[in-house]
Amino acid sequence: MLEGVDKMNKEQAEIMRNGNGFIAALDQSDRSTPKALKKYGITENDYDSKEEMMDLVHAMRTRIITSPAFDSDRILAALLFKHTVKNEIKGKLTGDYLWEERGVVPFLKVDKGMKDEEDGVKLMKPITDLDKKFELAHETNMFGTKMRSVVKNANPDGIKKLIEQQFEFAKRIIDADLVPIVEPEIDIYSEDKGKSEELMKKEILKQLNNLSEDQEVILKLSLPNEDGFYSDFIEHPNVMRVAALSGGYSREEAVDLLSRNPGMIASYSRALHEGLKADQTDEEFNKTIANSIEAIYEASMT
Repeated sequence: MLEGVDKMNKEQAEIMRNGNGFIAALDQSDRSTPKALKKYGITENDYDSKEEMMDLVHAMRTRIITSPAFDSDRILAALLFKHTVKNEIKGKLTGDYLWEERGVVPFLKVDKGMKDEEDGVKLMKPITDLDKKFELAHETNMFGTKMRSVVKNANPDGIKKLIEQQFEFAKRIIDADLVPIVEPEIDIYSEDKGKSEELMKKEILKQLNNLSEDQEVILKLSLPNEDGFYSDFIEHPNVMRVAALSGGYSREEAVDLLSRNPGMIASYSRALHEGLKADQTDEEFNKTIANSIEAIYEASMT
């Protein structure tokens, strides 16, 4: 086992490396929450303040996490927003409930959103409070962190800067005894998506090969145009796991594409939430989320 992860929960590290299942993305920020709630059937007319909005989305996440199908039989980990990790589920901090009651490994979203597009990419805004995020992660028993930026076009300079930024933060996260999820998303609607994938793969491999033996990352990537394109990452000694984001695909599309990429597991948000409504009975809700979880799990097992 790598030295950096020895300091953390060894059982959680083993689950993330070798467990069967996928990563549930439940980390919508306050900026993306209104859209998530609207799909769930709660409009902006249903709340009067940001606080009420965040309470409503926590209730939605609680309903998902406490659903019978949401457990370690199918799910390895969950990505969480800072508001969620500070909140409780059934009297326990969310991360503690996930791990102690569900056997699911918790991660904290640490990025602060993205800058406007420049050189074909949207870099992360400076994470000026990263040390405070580390404190929060340890106080709430997070295993790791997650941060996202986006590639819009196949611009070599922009992609190089984006990957360098991701790994610059990743090294600081590793030094804080946390495992970083590096998420350089490629826009699935980009006309030169395949070229972006080639450029990004080259830059990621360069960064991975510069890591020391005791440094591990999890990669979260858009589903590639070419089946099996990221197999080099799956086999790389510094990569704990390679996950796929749904990136706007429907659940059916995301599941189909993932099934063509052996070794990749899902880390889906839209596809996981698809069909869930606030006014569903518990039976309807639990059946819907169970069907989603099963389909995503099966695709992650290919």
